[in-house]
Amino acid sequence: MLPNKNNIPKVSVIIPTYNRAHLIGRAIKSVLNQTFQDFEIIVVDDGSTDNTREIVKSFVDKRIRYYYHEKNKGYPEALNKGLNLARGSYIAFQDDDDEWFPEKLYRQMMIFKNAKKKTGVVYSGFWKIKDGKKLYIPSTHVIQKEGNIHEELLKGNFIGMPTSIVKRECFDKVGMFDTTISCLQDWDLWIRISKYYEFKYIPEPLVISYYTSGGVNEKPIFVGVNVLNFIINKYHEDFNKHKKILSKHYFSIGLNLCLNNNFEKGRNYLIKAINIYPYNIKYLLITLVSFLGQSFFYRIVKIYRKLKNRFILKSNKKEYNQ
Repeated sequence: MLPNKNNIPKVSVIIPTYNRAHLIGRAIKSVLNQTFQDFEIIVVDDGSTDNTREIVKSFVDKRIRYYYHEKNKGYPEALNKGLNLARGSYIAFQDDDDEWFPEKLYRQMMIFKNAKKKTGVVYSGFWKIKDGKKLYIPSTHVIQKEGNIHEELLKGNFIGMPTSIVKRECFDKVGMFDTTISCLQDWDLWIRISKYYEFKYIPEPLVISYYTSGGVNEKPIFVGVNVLNFIINKYHEDFNKHKKILSKHYFSIGLNLCLNNNFEKGRNYLIKAINIYPYNIKYLLITLVSFLGQSFFYRIVKIYRKLKNRFILKSNKKEYNQ
Protein backbone atom coordinates (compact mmCIF):
# COMPACT_ATOMS: atom_id res chain seq x y z
CA MET A 1 0.00 0.00 0.00
CA LEU A 2 1.41 3.37 -1.12
CA PRO A 3 1.48 6.63 0.90
CA ASN A 4 -1.81 8.53 0.86
CA LYS A 5 -2.30 11.76 -1.07
CA ASN A 6 -2.84 14.12 1.87
CA ASN A 7 0.66 13.38 3.22
CA ILE A 8 -0.68 12.28 6.62
CA PRO A 9 0.76 8.79 7.16
CA LYS A 10 -1.43 5.97 8.38
CA VAL A 11 1.33 4.51 10.56
CA SER A 12 4.07 6.27 12.52
CA VAL A 13 7.10 4.04 13.13
CA ILE A 14 9.14 5.18 16.13
CA ILE A 15 12.80 4.14 16.37
CA PRO A 16 14.61 5.26 19.54
CA THR A 17 18.38 4.91 19.32
CA TYR A 18 21.58 5.63 21.18
CA ASN A 19 25.10 5.03 19.82
CA ARG A 20 24.03 2.21 17.50
CA ALA A 21 25.30 3.61 14.18
CA HIS A 22 26.56 0.15 13.23
CA LEU A 23 23.06 -1.34 13.59
CA ILE A 24 20.39 1.26 12.91
CA GLY A 25 20.78 1.11 9.14
CA ARG A 26 19.50 -2.48 9.10
CA ALA A 27 16.50 -1.53 11.24
CA ILE A 28 15.57 1.40 8.97
CA LYS A 29 15.99 -0.70 5.81
CA SER A 30 13.63 -3.35 7.16
CA VAL A 31 10.95 -0.67 7.60
CA LEU A 32 11.53 0.90 4.19
CA ASN A 33 11.25 -2.57 2.61
CA GLN A 34 7.70 -3.07 3.87
CA THR A 35 5.03 -4.04 1.35
CA PHE A 36 2.77 -1.57 3.18
CA GLN A 37 4.23 1.87 2.44
CA ASP A 38 1.84 4.35 4.07
CA PHE A 39 4.08 5.27 6.99
CA GLU A 40 6.54 7.74 8.43
CA ILE A 41 9.70 6.86 10.33
CA ILE A 42 10.60 8.92 13.39
CA VAL A 43 14.16 8.32 14.59
CA VAL A 44 14.70 9.73 18.06
CA ASP A 45 18.44 9.91 18.68
CA ASP A 46 18.88 10.01 22.44
CA GLY A 47 22.15 11.96 22.46
CA SER A 48 24.38 9.66 20.41
CA THR A 49 28.06 10.56 20.22
CA ASP A 50 28.87 8.28 17.28
CA ASN A 51 27.90 8.80 13.62
CA THR A 52 24.25 7.77 14.04
CA ARG A 53 23.09 11.07 12.52
CA GLU A 54 25.13 10.49 9.34
CA ILE A 55 23.78 6.95 8.94
CA VAL A 56 20.17 8.11 9.28
CA LYS A 57 20.71 11.07 6.94
CA SER A 58 22.20 8.75 4.30
CA PHE A 59 18.69 7.43 3.62
CA VAL A 60 17.12 9.72 1.02
CA ASP A 61 13.45 9.37 1.91
CA LYS A 62 11.18 12.25 2.92
CA ARG A 63 9.22 9.95 5.24
CA ILE A 64 12.20 9.70 7.62
CA ARG A 65 12.20 12.34 10.36
CA TYR A 66 15.21 12.69 12.64
CA TYR A 67 15.13 14.26 16.10
CA TYR A 68 18.18 14.64 18.35
CA HIS A 69 18.28 14.89 22.14
CA GLU A 70 21.14 17.15 23.17
CA LYS A 71 21.71 14.91 26.19
CA ASN A 72 20.83 11.31 26.88
CA LYS A 73 17.40 11.17 28.57
CA GLY A 74 16.74 7.44 28.52
CA TYR A 75 14.67 4.98 26.50
CA PRO A 76 11.14 5.91 27.75
CA GLU A 77 11.78 9.63 27.18
CA ALA A 78 12.86 8.87 23.61
CA LEU A 79 9.72 6.80 23.04
CA ASN A 80 7.49 9.56 24.37
CA LYS A 81 9.22 12.14 22.18
CA GLY A 82 8.45 9.93 19.20
CA LEU A 83 4.82 9.71 20.25
CA ASN A 84 4.60 13.49 20.52
CA LEU A 85 6.02 13.85 17.00
CA ALA A 86 3.90 11.09 15.47
CA ARG A 87 1.14 12.01 13.00
CA GLY A 88 -0.26 8.57 12.25
CA SER A 89 -3.46 7.02 13.59
CA TYR A 90 -1.46 3.87 14.33
CA ILE A 91 1.88 3.64 16.14
CA ALA A 92 4.52 1.00 15.50
CA PHE A 93 7.84 0.58 17.27
CA GLN A 94 11.16 -0.65 15.94
CA ASP A 95 14.26 -1.24 18.04
CA ASP A 96 17.51 -0.07 16.47
CA ASP A 97 18.98 -3.59 16.53
CA ASP A 98 15.94 -5.53 15.26
CA GLU A 99 14.66 -6.46 11.82
CA TRP A 100 11.12 -6.64 10.41
CA PHE A 101 9.91 -9.12 7.81
CA PRO A 102 8.65 -7.27 4.67
CA GLU A 103 4.98 -8.19 5.13
CA LYS A 104 4.75 -7.20 8.81
CA LEU A 105 2.89 -3.88 8.53
CA TYR A 106 0.60 -5.12 5.75
CA ARG A 107 -0.49 -8.20 7.72
CA GLN A 108 -1.20 -6.16 10.82
CA MET A 109 -3.05 -3.34 9.08
CA MET A 110 -5.27 -5.87 7.31
CA ILE A 111 -6.23 -7.29 10.69
CA PHE A 112 -7.04 -3.80 12.00
CA LYS A 113 -9.16 -3.19 8.90
CA ASN A 114 -11.40 -6.15 9.74
CA ALA A 115 -11.16 -6.08 13.55
CA LYS A 116 -13.80 -4.84 15.93
CA LYS A 117 -13.52 -1.32 17.34
CA LYS A 118 -12.35 -2.56 20.74
CA THR A 119 -9.14 -3.97 19.23
CA GLY A 120 -6.30 -1.70 20.33
CA VAL A 121 -3.15 -3.69 19.59
CA VAL A 122 -2.10 -6.16 16.89
CA TYR A 123 1.14 -8.03 17.50
CA SER A 124 2.96 -11.08 16.19
CA GLY A 125 5.40 -13.71 17.31
CA PHE A 126 9.13 -13.13 16.88
CA TRP A 127 12.47 -14.87 16.84
CA LYS A 128 14.82 -13.95 19.65
CA ILE A 129 18.42 -14.72 18.72
CA LYS A 130 21.09 -14.85 21.41
CA ASP A 131 24.42 -16.69 21.48
CA GLY A 132 23.51 -18.56 18.32
CA LYS A 133 20.26 -19.88 19.83
CA LYS A 134 16.90 -19.14 18.24
CA LEU A 135 13.87 -18.85 20.52
CA TYR A 136 10.28 -18.28 19.40
CA ILE A 137 8.21 -15.89 21.54
CA PRO A 138 5.52 -16.03 22.90
CA SER A 139 6.11 -19.47 24.38
CA THR A 140 3.69 -22.34 24.91
CA HIS A 141 3.29 -21.22 28.53
CA VAL A 142 1.22 -18.25 27.40
CA ILE A 143 -2.33 -19.59 27.48
CA GLN A 144 -4.37 -16.67 26.12
CA LYS A 145 -2.64 -14.65 23.44
CA GLU A 146 -5.51 -12.50 22.15
CA GLY A 147 -8.80 -10.96 23.13
CA ASN A 148 -9.00 -9.80 26.74
CA ILE A 149 -5.49 -10.71 27.90
CA HIS A 150 -5.24 -8.52 31.00
CA GLU A 151 -4.91 -11.43 33.41
CA GLU A 152 -2.40 -13.17 31.14
CA LEU A 153 -0.29 -10.02 31.01
CA LEU A 154 -0.23 -9.80 34.79
CA LYS A 155 1.80 -13.04 34.70
CA GLY A 156 4.51 -11.32 32.66
CA ASN A 157 5.22 -9.70 29.32
CA PHE A 158 5.15 -11.80 26.16
CA ILE A 159 4.61 -9.03 23.60
CA GLY A 160 7.72 -7.68 21.91
CA MET A 161 7.30 -3.98 21.32
CA PRO A 162 8.79 -4.13 17.78
CA THR A 163 6.10 -6.71 16.90
CA SER A 164 3.22 -4.41 17.82
CA ILE A 165 1.03 -1.81 16.20
CA VAL A 166 -1.07 0.28 18.58
CA LYS A 167 -4.04 2.52 17.86
CA ARG A 168 -3.15 6.11 18.69
CA GLU A 169 -6.31 6.40 20.77
CA CYS A 170 -4.87 3.87 23.24
CA PHE A 171 -2.25 6.40 24.33
CA ASP A 172 -4.92 9.09 24.62
CA LYS A 173 -6.80 6.75 26.96
CA VAL A 174 -4.02 5.33 29.18
CA GLY A 175 -1.13 7.76 28.76
CA MET A 176 2.37 7.29 27.39
CA PHE A 177 5.42 5.39 28.65
CA ASP A 178 6.29 5.62 32.33
CA THR A 179 9.55 7.59 32.56
CA THR A 180 10.06 6.76 36.24
CA ILE A 181 11.20 3.20 35.44
CA SER A 182 14.33 2.22 33.52
CA CYS A 183 13.03 -1.07 32.06
CA LEU A 184 9.81 -3.06 31.53
CA GLN A 185 8.10 0.04 30.08
CA ASP A 186 6.44 -2.12 27.44
CA TRP A 187 4.95 -4.51 30.00
CA ASP A 188 3.70 -1.56 32.04
CA LEU A 189 2.04 -0.12 28.92
CA TRP A 190 0.39 -3.40 27.89
CA ILE A 191 -1.08 -3.86 31.37
CA ARG A 192 -2.70 -0.42 31.14
CA ILE A 193 -3.98 -0.86 27.58
CA SER A 194 -5.36 -4.34 28.31
CA LYS A 195 -7.75 -2.88 30.86
CA TYR A 196 -9.70 -1.15 28.08
CA TYR A 197 -8.78 -2.80 24.77
CA GLU A 198 -8.48 -6.23 23.22
CA PHE A 199 -5.38 -7.61 21.47
CA LYS A 200 -5.03 -9.58 18.23
CA TYR A 201 -2.17 -12.02 17.68
CA ILE A 202 -0.52 -13.23 14.46
CA PRO A 203 0.84 -16.69 15.35
CA GLU A 204 4.07 -16.54 13.37
CA PRO A 205 7.32 -14.57 13.52
CA LEU A 206 7.30 -11.22 11.71
CA VAL A 207 10.32 -9.78 13.56
CA ILE A 208 13.84 -10.92 14.33
CA SER A 209 15.09 -9.62 17.68
CA TYR A 210 18.85 -9.80 18.03
CA TYR A 211 20.48 -9.72 21.45
CA THR A 212 23.22 -7.10 21.31
CA SER A 213 25.43 -5.69 24.05
CA GLY A 214 24.17 -2.36 25.34
CA GLY A 215 20.57 -3.04 24.33
CA VAL A 216 17.59 -1.54 26.15
CA ASN A 217 16.89 -4.81 27.97
CA GLU A 218 20.41 -5.17 29.32
CA LYS A 219 20.01 -4.05 32.94
CA PRO A 220 21.63 -5.14 36.22
CA ILE A 221 19.56 -7.74 38.06
CA PHE A 222 18.77 -5.40 40.96
CA VAL A 223 17.22 -2.91 38.51
CA GLY A 224 14.85 -5.55 37.15
CA VAL A 225 13.92 -6.64 40.68
CA ASN A 226 13.22 -3.07 41.77
CA VAL A 227 11.09 -2.34 38.69
CA LEU A 228 9.12 -5.56 39.13
CA ASN A 229 8.38 -4.52 42.70
CA PHE A 230 7.35 -1.08 41.43
CA ILE A 231 4.90 -2.57 38.91
CA ILE A 232 3.43 -4.92 41.54
CA ASN A 233 2.77 -1.93 43.78
CA LYS A 234 1.52 0.22 40.90
CA TYR A 235 -1.14 -2.36 40.00
CA HIS A 236 -1.62 -3.82 43.48
CA GLU A 237 -5.39 -4.00 43.11
CA ASP A 238 -5.04 -6.13 39.96
CA PHE A 239 -2.39 -8.43 41.42
CA ASN A 240 -4.24 -8.86 44.72
CA LYS A 241 -7.14 -10.39 42.77
CA HIS A 242 -4.76 -13.06 41.45
CA LYS A 243 -2.80 -14.49 44.39
CA LYS A 244 -1.20 -17.24 42.32
CA ILE A 245 0.27 -14.69 39.91
CA LEU A 246 1.45 -12.43 42.73
CA SER A 247 3.12 -15.41 44.41
CA LYS A 248 4.93 -16.21 41.15
CA HIS A 249 6.43 -12.72 40.98
CA TYR A 250 7.54 -12.73 44.61
CA PHE A 251 9.15 -16.13 44.05
CA SER A 252 10.98 -14.77 41.00
CA ILE A 253 12.23 -11.76 42.99
CA GLY A 254 13.34 -14.02 45.83
CA LEU A 255 15.16 -16.45 43.57
CA ASN A 256 17.02 -13.68 41.75
CA LEU A 257 18.04 -12.02 45.02
CA CYS A 258 19.27 -15.33 46.44
CA LEU A 259 21.38 -15.96 43.35
CA ASN A 260 22.84 -12.46 43.35
CA ASN A 261 24.44 -12.13 46.78
CA ASN A 262 21.35 -11.09 48.73
CA PHE A 263 20.44 -14.45 50.21
CA GLU A 264 18.58 -13.43 53.36
CA LYS A 265 16.39 -10.84 51.64
CA GLY A 266 15.75 -13.29 48.79
CA ARG A 267 14.65 -16.02 51.19
CA ASN A 268 12.19 -13.59 52.78
CA TYR A 269 10.59 -13.11 49.36
CA LEU A 270 10.43 -16.88 48.86
CA ILE A 271 8.61 -17.19 52.17
CA LYS A 272 6.32 -14.31 51.18
CA ALA A 273 5.45 -16.15 47.94
CA ILE A 274 4.45 -19.27 49.89
CA ASN A 275 2.41 -17.29 52.40
CA ILE A 276 0.41 -15.71 49.57
CA TYR A 277 -0.14 -18.99 47.70
CA PRO A 278 0.92 -22.08 49.70
CA TYR A 279 -0.14 -24.67 47.13
CA ASN A 280 2.86 -24.58 44.77
CA ILE A 281 5.05 -27.59 45.59
CA LYS A 282 8.00 -26.26 43.57
CA TYR A 283 8.09 -23.00 45.50
CA LEU A 284 7.78 -24.86 48.79
CA LEU A 285 10.64 -27.26 47.99
CA ILE A 286 13.03 -24.54 46.80
CA THR A 287 12.26 -22.43 49.88
CA LEU A 288 12.99 -25.44 52.12
CA VAL A 289 16.26 -26.02 50.26
CA SER A 290 17.26 -22.41 51.03
CA PHE A 291 17.47 -23.40 54.71
CA LEU A 292 20.10 -26.05 53.92
CA GLY A 293 22.81 -23.51 53.08
CA GLN A 294 23.71 -21.24 50.19
CA SER A 295 26.09 -23.57 48.35
CA PHE A 296 23.61 -26.45 48.32
CA PHE A 297 20.84 -24.06 47.30
CA TYR A 298 22.91 -22.77 44.35
CA ARG A 299 23.61 -26.30 43.09
CA ILE A 300 19.96 -27.33 43.22
CA VAL A 301 18.70 -24.15 41.55
CA LYS A 302 21.36 -24.41 38.81
CA ILE A 303 20.13 -27.93 37.96
CA TYR A 304 16.50 -26.76 38.07
CA ARG A 305 17.15 -23.81 35.73
CA LYS A 306 19.10 -25.95 33.29
CA LEU A 307 16.24 -28.43 33.02
CA LYS A 308 13.68 -25.62 32.78
CA ASN A 309 15.54 -23.84 29.94
CA ARG A 310 15.91 -27.11 28.05
CA PHE A 311 12.17 -27.75 28.39
CA ILE A 312 11.29 -24.21 27.20
CA LEU A 313 13.52 -24.49 24.11
CA LYS A 314 12.03 -27.89 23.27
CA SER A 315 8.45 -26.67 23.80
CA ASN A 316 8.92 -23.57 21.64
CA LYS A 317 10.48 -25.56 18.83
CA LYS A 318 7.64 -28.10 18.96
CA GLU A 319 4.95 -25.38 18.97
CA TYR A 320 6.36 -23.44 16.04
CA ASN A 321 6.97 -26.54 13.90
CA GLN A 322 3.38 -27.78 14.36
